[in-house]
Parts: sequence; C-alpha cells; structure tokens
Amino acid sequence: MERILYEVKRVVVGQDYFLERVMVAMLAQGHLLVEGVPGLAKTLTVKTLARTLHGTFKRIQFTPDLVPSDLVGTRIYNQKTGEFATSLGPVFANLLLADEINRAPAKVQSALLEVMQERQVTIAGETHRVPEPYLVMATQNPIETEGTYPLPEAQVDRFMMKVLVDYPSEEEEFVIVERVTGPAVQVTAVTTAEELAQLQAVCREVYVDPAIMQYAVRLVSATRQPEKYGLKDFAKYLTFGASPRASIGMIEGARALALMRGRSYVLPEDVIDIVPDVMRHRMSLSYEALAEGLSADDLVGRIQKAVAPPDRQQLRQVA
Repeated sequence: MERILYEVKRVVVGQDYFLERVMVAMLAQGHLLVEGVPGLAKTLTVKTLARTLHGTFKRIQFTPDLVPSDLVGTRIYNQKTGEFATSLGPVFANLLLADEINRAPAKVQSALLEVMQERQVTIAGETHRVPEPYLVMATQNPIETEGTYPLPEAQVDRFMMKVLVDYPSEEEEFVIVERVTGPAVQVTAVTTAEELAQLQAVCREVYVDPAIMQYAVRLVSATRQPEKYGLKDFAKYLTFGASPRASIGMIEGARALALMRGRSYVLPEDVIDIVPDVMRHRMSLSYEALAEGLSADDLVGRIQKAVAPPDRQQLRQVA
C-alpha cells in the first residue's frame, strides 16, 4: 500500500485525505461518491491509481442523452455471421470513474445499481461478471444545479462513502503548476490485481471488538431514534435515518484504516475518523434543517457528541 501511495504521490500533489479514502474504498471493496469543483485531480487520482495496479481504467462522462446500454453494453447484430454478439460497456474495468453522475437521468444512474451491488451485468439474459478488484468512483459538481438530476436514495446508499474535495493550499498549487508545466512523470506498476485481492482478504481479517461494533450501530440508530440518545428536537431535521449499510460501511472502513495504519485490530479512533464520510450522504435533511442552514456534517457532529465511543478499557485484549 505504501508503494502504491508513493507512486500516486509522484503525480498527484496534496489531496492526502481524498487519496486515503480512495485506498480505504479499495481495501474495503466499497464505492466512492466525490463532491468537488472541477480541476481538483479527481480523474487524475483514479487514473494514476489504475496504472500502479496493472489494472484497467474507464471514464464515463454522464450527459442527459445517455441511455443505460451506453454503460453496461448491448447486443449487436453481425451481418457477416448473421448472429447477435454481446458488446460489453465501459463499466467492465477495475476502476470506473462516473464523471458528473448527476448530469444523466435516473434510468441511467440506476443502470449502475446492479453492477455496484452485485458486481455483474445482465444483458439479454446472460450474466457477465466485472473484473476484480472493482471500484466505482462517481463525481458531482456542487456549483451547477441547472440540467442536473439528483441521485435516487437507493443509488446514493450504495456508495460506501461520500468525500468532499477542497481546493489545494497556495504551496500545493505552486507544486501543481510546477509539475504540470514540467516534464511528464512516468508511473510504474508496483502491484497486481491479485496482490490487491490478497490485501482485501487480509483486511476482512482485521479484528473488530464487539464494543466497537456496538458503537457503530448506536451512531446509526441515533439517526432513527434521536430522543433515545438525548438529542431533543433532532428528529425534525431528518426525514428518515441511515440504513444498516451505514453501520457495515463504518466497520469495513475502520478495518481498512486500521490496516493502513499498520494494525491488525480496530480502535475507536478509526471509526470516529470514518463516520462523517460514511454518514453524510445517508442523512436526508428536512426543510427545517435547510431553513436553519444546517448541513449533514453539522448533524453528524451532533450525533458524535451525543454517542460516546467505548473506552480502551472496555475493549478485549488483542493477542
């Protein structure tokens, strides 16, 4: 993992937090929703990552005139043979970038549902598996709202995390300009898809104490029954709470963070770090919250203050 990060950092300047979350999603076998203005190296990060893995990379620019077959593929009639052949779409890649996903209608967005959840596509009754490892990273532009289609809740919930990407600092931007206007940097492949699959298997073996699992469940439960955790008048800010996918995402993400931090066990700090990214897109804000200028992150912060993490003494000793 360090070698992969080193190679990517030779090209991408800054964005350490975003890059760490991409690696977490890869280890935890989740998908990523990224929100940020254009020009912040979102595409470059995933493209460079694919090159370090000996993997395939595909980019789909979502537009209002796309149809589902443009993503997953279709059946094409071959005049020479007189038979139909299956032409697979761009979703068949190790790393898939769905650029400006909210530009396409709901039917196109929903075409990603099966491939994200089941990691397969069904065309004319035939099932085709996507290559492993598989990561979908979708981007949204928070500035423009004209001609956009908000993601359906069922689609949003399938993204393990939603990451907000911000502008670089002045020092980082100076290095960006220096690198982009200078000689091109050649990235070398340092690992294979098979080695990454082994790392994913190791990630699933990272120990999680039952007290930490209970903490993740209580955080999610607080979005459904806020009064139970002393959050009075909190229910009016949410139309509905987070699904069990949030609890699962927290534990899987915390495992990946612990592995990247050189541990074979999860600490409460790992869960605390991952909570905002897992929860922010699963909080459906009401009109009252929008009227008072509250964001999903504000509400997640209140929940984290109300639900205390387990003490180190409560955790079982890890051999």
